[in-house]
Amino acid sequence: MTRLNLSKSCEEEVVRQLVELQRRSTDYVRRDGRLAEDELFYAEQNARLVKNAEAYYRSVFLEEVSSANCRPQGYHSWRGNLWHRCCSPGNEMRPLSAARYMEAGPHRSTKAMPSRCPGVERVVAIPATAIPSGFRPLGGIAVIANNTWAAEQGRRRFKVEWDYGPNVAHDTTMYRDELIATARQPGRVVRNQGNIDRALEAASHRVEADYFVPYHAHAPMEPPAVVARVSGPTCEVWAPTQDPQGAEATVCDVLGFQTMGHDRGASIAGEVTINVTLLGGAFGRKSKHDFIAEAALLSQMTGQPMKVTWSREDDIRHDYYHAISAQHLEAGLDSSGHAVAWLHRTTFPPIQSTFQPHVTTGSVGELQQGVVDMPYAIPNVRCENGPANAHVRIGWYRSVFNIPHAFAVCSFADEMAALAGRDPLDYLRELIGPPRKIDLKAQGVDYPNYGSPIELYPIDTGRLRVTLDLAAENAGWGQPLPSRHGRGIAVHRSFVAYVAAVVQVAISDDGQVSVPRIDMAVDCGLAVNPDRVRAQMEGAAMMGLSNALYSGITIGQGQIEQGNFTDYLVARMDITPETHVYIVESEAPPGGVGEPGVPPIAPALCNAIYAATGKRIRVLPIASTDLKRT
Repeated sequence: MTRLNLSKSCEEEVVRQLVELQRRSTDYVRRDGRLAEDELFYAEQNARLVKNAEAYYRSVFLEEVSSANCRPQGYHSWRGNLWHRCCSPGNEMRPLSAARYMEAGPHRSTKAMPSRCPGVERVVAIPATAIPSGFRPLGGIAVIANNTWAAEQGRRRFKVEWDYGPNVAHDTTMYRDELIATARQPGRVVRNQGNIDRALEAASHRVEADYFVPYHAHAPMEPPAVVARVSGPTCEVWAPTQDPQGAEATVCDVLGFQTMGHDRGASIAGEVTINVTLLGGAFGRKSKHDFIAEAALLSQMTGQPMKVTWSREDDIRHDYYHAISAQHLEAGLDSSGHAVAWLHRTTFPPIQSTFQPHVTTGSVGELQQGVVDMPYAIPNVRCENGPANAHVRIGWYRSVFNIPHAFAVCSFADEMAALAGRDPLDYLRELIGPPRKIDLKAQGVDYPNYGSPIELYPIDTGRLRVTLDLAAENAGWGQPLPSRHGRGIAVHRSFVAYVAAVVQVAISDDGQVSVPRIDMAVDCGLAVNPDRVRAQMEGAAMMGLSNALYSGITIGQGQIEQGNFTDYLVARMDITPETHVYIVESEAPPGGVGEPGVPPIAPALCNAIYAATGKRIRVLPIASTDLKRT
C-alpha cells in the first residue's frame, strides 16, 4: 500500500472535510430541532463518532490506497473505488408487505375494508404526528398483505374520509401572490453596505424585477422502500438512507427505545441496526427518515417483519419539498452603465419550519446561499429577508436555496447588462471586479461559509473570474448563431466551489425550447477524481434543465396536484444536450462537487432564451411562458 501524494495542508483538509461530514450527519440538535436538554447527550455522542471517524479516515482513506490506483508522483489525482454496503434480508425472513395510504392527515372514518382482497391480512392505522412533525410519520393507514401486489390492490379498494388539517385552504396561486407582495416590502436586513437608498435615488438608470421559483419534489427514480424487523428491544432496518445515524435516532424515537445511555423518557432499553442499501436516487429525500419510521412502527405494532413500499404518487405527494420562493431585485447604474446600487429581497418558507413551530424567516445557512454572499463589486448593497409561513414539509434538496437565489441574481445581472447596452460576459467581468477575497465578517454579516474555514475557503473573485472565462472561451462566446438561437451565461459560488455555465438554446417557431449544447467550468479545488467531477456536472446540468424547463409542484385546496411523471415533468433523454465540462487545475483544498453544478444552469438557460427571443423569463418553470414567434 502507498500513501496519497498530497501536500500536508491539503491532506489535513481532506481529513477535516470527511470528519465534518461525519459530524454533520450526527448533529441531530441542529438538523431536526430537538430540545435544548438533548444537546449535551448528542454533543457527547458526536464527539465519540467524530473521533472514530478521524481515525478511520486517516488510516483508510489516506493510507490504504492501492498504488495501482494512484497517478504518477506529483499528479494530485487518483481513481479509487468506493464500496457501498448493500444488505438485504436473509431467506429466513419473509416480511409482510404494507401499502401506505395517506392523503393529508388523520382519517375520520373508513367506508370499505379491503380485507376481502386475496392476500390482504389486516389494516392498521398509523398514528398521526402533530405539525410540525419533523421526521416522524405524518400518519395514515397501512394495508398489510402477504405480498406487495395484494397490498396495492387492497389499498385501491379502501375508501377513507380524511381530515385535511389546518392547510386545507393552501393554494399555490394565491401563495405566490402573497410571497411576491412580501418580497416587494422591506424585510429583515441581513447585509448592509454603503447607502442603498441614496444610491438608488441618485442613479442615472434603474432596473427592478421579481423572480419566482415553485415547490420542487425530489422525485428520485426509486421511491422510498424499506424493510424493518422489530423483535422486543431490537430493531433491524434495511433502507436506502443517506443518513443512517439520523435514521437510527428517529427509529428509537418512534419506538420508544432507550439507546446509548439516554432514555428521552422511553421505557424500553433497545438497540437499532441500520443496513444501508443502494439509494436508487435521493437528492436529499432519503436523508429524511419518515418512511423508515413507518416500517419500524408497523413492525412493532404487528409483531412481524414489515416491508413498506411507497408508490410514485406517495413520493411526489408526501415529500419534503424544496421551498417555493419569491424575490425582488433592484439596481442602480450611473451614466456610464456601471452598477452603483444593489437591493435583493428574498422570501421563502424555511427548512426549520419542518421541525419547529412559528419559524418564518431564513437561517444564516439558508441566506448564505446566494444572498449575503453576492460577490459583485458594487459599493452600495442591501440584502433583506421577508417572512413566509410554511404549509407543507420543507426539506433540503440538491443545491438547496442556491437554486432560486442564483436564478434571480444571475438573471438580474443579465438584465443589468441589457440596460447598460453591454455584452453579458463583459458586464459580468465588470461586476465581479478585480481579484480579491471578500470579507463579509468585516461588513457585519453572519456568514457560516458552508461550515468550512473562511481562511481556507475564502470568497475569491479571482477564481470566480477564471471559471467564468474558461466556460465562455470553450463555448465559443461571441460567435454568430442562427436566428432564434442564443447563448446565456451564469457563474455562481456554492459549497465552496465555483461553477460557470454557458447554455445554448434553439427556439422553434411554435415556442419549443431545445438545448443543443452546455459548457460548464468548475473550480472545486483539488479534483481528487476528475471523472466523478465531470459526471456530477453532467448530472447537475440535466437536473438544472428539469427544474427550469418542466418541474413544479402546485397545490389546490390543500392537496398536491401532481402525482407521477405524467404531470410532474422532468427532462428526458430526447433533450439531453452535448455537455462539455472543464475542470480548473487547482492546488486549493477540495470543495463541493455534488451540488454546485445545478444553480447556474437555470439562469444561463433563461439568459439564452432572452438572447434568442428578447423575452425575459422570471417565473419557473419555463414551460408556462409563451415563446412562439409573433
